[in-house]
Amino acid sequence: MEADHSVFILLTNTGTLFTKLIQGYTKAPYNHASIGFDRELKELYSFGRKNPSNPLNGGFVHEDLRTGTFSKYPDTTCVIYELRVSGREVEKMRRVLHVFIRSRQKYLYNMLGVIGIALKEPVEFSNSYFCSQFVAEILDRSGIKLWNKLPALVTPDDFRQSDRLELIYQGKLREYVPGQ
Repeated sequence: MEADHSVFILLTNTGTLFTKLIQGYTKAPYNHASIGFDRELKELYSFGRKNPSNPLNGGFVHEDLRTGTFSKYPDTTCVIYELRVSGREVEKMRRVLHVFIRSRQKYLYNMLGVIGIALKEPVEFSNSYFCSQFVAEILDRSGIKLWNKLPALVTPDDFRQSDRLELIYQGKLREYVPGQ
């Protein structure tokens, strides 16, 4: 398999109350995961706030670093990882992603799944995901197995532990300059 393409995994910490609550339990530095299809992170997807001002309205989101939720939290810290993949794997990921995009209104944020992580019990509902579950699902359905666990048990910190991901940036999200 020729790994001549890349996807990007963005892990962030916005410092919101929700993030602090999760961090109090996980002790992990980053508690939100997104998947990007370009180094500039213009094509960035996850499960999170649909409206930056309303933390209770969550679901599938095309994230925008300049105008979305991240723009409300200028001190957001992050790590960005590059995952080398084949062109076929990218095609598969885009097909899976297209299902989410096409039906974006029917997807909900899986709050109980976040609690399930704490209990080490997967809590899965159709059309309901939390951020790292979604990213793991995209990879898993594309044949990329980074861990031997269900997507519903994958945490943002699991991405930090994967030896297939190469760290390309760490710092303030707003200071990220692609390619440097």
